[in-house]
Amino acid sequence: MQYLLMASVDVNKLFIVLALVAAISVVFAAFIVLVSKLCAVPVDKKQSAIQENLAGANCGGCGYAGCSDFAKALAEGKADISSCGPTSAENKRKIAVIMGIPYSEEKKKAVVHCSGGNACSDKYEYVGAESCTVQSVFMGGRKDCSFGCIGGGTCVANCAYDALGIGGNGVAKIDDALCEACGVCVKTCPKKLIELVPYSAKIYVACSSQCKGKDVMNACKSGCIGCGICAKFCPEQAIVIENNLPVIDYSRCSGCKTCVAKCPRKCIKEF
Repeated sequence: MQYLLMASVDVNKLFIVLALVAAISVVFAAFIVLVSKLCAVPVDKKQSAIQENLAGANCGGCGYAGCSDFAKALAEGKADISSCGPTSAENKRKIAVIMGIPYSEEKKKAVVHCSGGNACSDKYEYVGAESCTVQSVFMGGRKDCSFGCIGGGTCVANCAYDALGIGGNGVAKIDDALCEACGVCVKTCPKKLIELVPYSAKIYVACSSQCKGKDVMNACKSGCIGCGICAKFCPEQAIVIENNLPVIDYSRCSGCKTCVAKCPRKCIKEF
């Protein structure tokens, strides 16, 4: 039966069909190559070189949709290389060379400017979504201090490195060993309590209230009352009081911790 089937096949016609299929395949392949070249999006070599040296985290902390968009902005001179926390200092130096600019940025770490949490009274009992963003919509959140941490974990939910959690005191807590200083938490905190500070910093102000001392004491057991003792006793004159809060000039701070010892409310803390 098999021999009869083979005998009925016109070999010449078979070769013609195969040749036509092969020719059509070659034509289509050439057409695809031609179209891909004509329609190709020009690749900026500078942008590609920059992107190769970025961390590739695509975390969005820089304010761009991803590393590709950030690399494009850097290549066009529209972004600052220091905006990317996850990229190593070594790679940032390489990017600086590609861009033809100097680089001398110090590594940073995130800090939460609040120690209220459970120490701060509530103005109402909240029932609903735990998100800080949602809670803050109604009367600025449930806390009597309108500046303080709500503890709903919006920063925790947005951290790509699992470096954030809510501590036992009800305030967001950062794990320095895991933090990449990407800045996402800085942008997502509705109370703007998180800041990136120099990695070498030894102290920070754990309060953000701009209220007067009496109002702070009525709302929170650990809030800053703006007494100015820290600024008065700072041997380096690295602290000034602005809007009832200490502001630390880290370029002058020696890390002596005199302010930590002198603060009557213990709201200046060590790292």
